[in-house]
Amino acid sequence: MKRKYFYPSAIAVLTIGFWLFNNFYTPASYSDTNQKPVKNNVNDQYMPSATHGEIVAHNYFTLSYSEPHEQAEWVAYWLKREHLTYEDRKRPYFIEDPKVKTKSADWKNYRGSGYDRGHLCPAGDRRFSLQAYNETFYTSNISPQDRAFNAGIWNRLEQKTRSWCKKYGDLFIVTGGVLENGLAEIGEEDVDVPKMFYKIILRKKGDRFTALAFLMPNKERKEAFQSFIVPIDKVEQVTGIDFFKSMPKEVQDQLEANTFVDDWNF
Repeated sequence: MKRKYFYPSAIAVLTIGFWLFNNFYTPASYSDTNQKPVKNNVNDQYMPSATHGEIVAHNYFTLSYSEPHEQAEWVAYWLKREHLTYEDRKRPYFIEDPKVKTKSADWKNYRGSGYDRGHLCPAGDRRFSLQAYNETFYTSNISPQDRAFNAGIWNRLEQKTRSWCKKYGDLFIVTGGVLENGLAEIGEEDVDVPKMFYKIILRKKGDRFTALAFLMPNKERKEAFQSFIVPIDKVEQVTGIDFFKSMPKEVQDQLEANTFVDDWNF
């Protein structure tokens, strides 16, 4: 082959190969198929209700997937002191969740959208295990987030949560976007873009529970975290989710109506 034809042909082959790899290559599942699904040793009293259907239990977090919105309405998990490691993990590919029966949205819906693939259970909370880390890259664990929000106040809240875990011990966390009708959508699968995100952090303090609930707009903000603290009742109101539904009613009423700001070091 003459040189003048070789380079265009090579470029064409490489371009086609890259396109095929980018659009059709899917790594194997990150889950350990030899291990029975677990719910992070979460007592049922901690689990929220599912308003949209499918509960999916991975080895290191549990979620409720909303097919109409193509993302989780909540992801729930424990963060423990022993999880707070600083292993240097290589970021894997985002892949569809093999346990979501209706098929979680492809990551390509986010491409060119202007939105980040925002983790709900942060990869930084799961560095203690390669499998745990990789599982956070299932597309069932991401939601469209404004880039400045994802890299800004949302990231700072994730870091603050880890510092609380280091100080206070085990935390139970539930987080997600506020899913509602009429949201903007991205991609061929119409992935909804939440206007608001929430994070609820629960721990035991002596013989009682204490919790913080954050409700934040999906954009960068410079205010202190305290500006976004609301009662859990408020998050229930905007999401339709019943948090800690199996706790005794008197515990729920006391826990969900208050903000407990004084119990946490800011």
